[in-house]
Amino acid sequence: MTITWYGHSCFKIDDGNFSAVFDPYSPGSVPGLELPPLRADICLCSHGHDDHCYARGVALSGRDIAPGSELISTFHDGVRGAERGKNTMALIELGGVRILHMGDIGHPLSPRLIEKIGRVDVLMIPVGGYYTIDALQAADIKAALTPRLTIPMHYRGAGFGYSVLSGVEDFAARCGDTEYFDTNIIEYETSARKCTAILKCPVKR
Repeated sequence: MTITWYGHSCFKIDDGNFSAVFDPYSPGSVPGLELPPLRADICLCSHGHDDHCYARGVALSGRDIAPGSELISTFHDGVRGAERGKNTMALIELGGVRILHMGDIGHPLSPRLIEKIGRVDVLMIPVGGYYTIDALQAADIKAALTPRLTIPMHYRGAGFGYSVLSGVEDFAARCGDTEYFDTNIIEYETSARKCTAILKCPVKR
């Protein structure tokens, strides 16, 4: 399975038979980033903010493909949505691989949610704080879900991201299995060792 990060919270997964895009951002909505034209079988948006819900930017294949999937309702803040509303996590299973995109979750996972989610192989998790969970909360969630591959998202880096967000360094330091990649594309293999992958953000030039 190929996983491509387009910066912020936007990813595409593709196993050759099915493809999905998560949280595409609208033009000009995320400093330093520009979404290229994308095509997929489905597009999933965690909530309605411009930096997560540019479904018009994804051309759909029109193929009627329905992999095992579940949308899990959570909140965009720590006060049950009173500040920023709801957030939807997307859990997709492809060929036995379970992928969880957490969107802009703003609170820790309850034991009930952890049980509901079940096994996670690939975890895409926000770590930048302010609008979402921070590095410490993200590390706690990673420890609870024990994914094989963790990819942090929704943080600030050199030339990209909102100034109010933290960088990825604090989260990376807490993981103990961090690897830095000089690309925004990674292949997931079930036989590979556990890893927290810091992918290279495709900054607009």
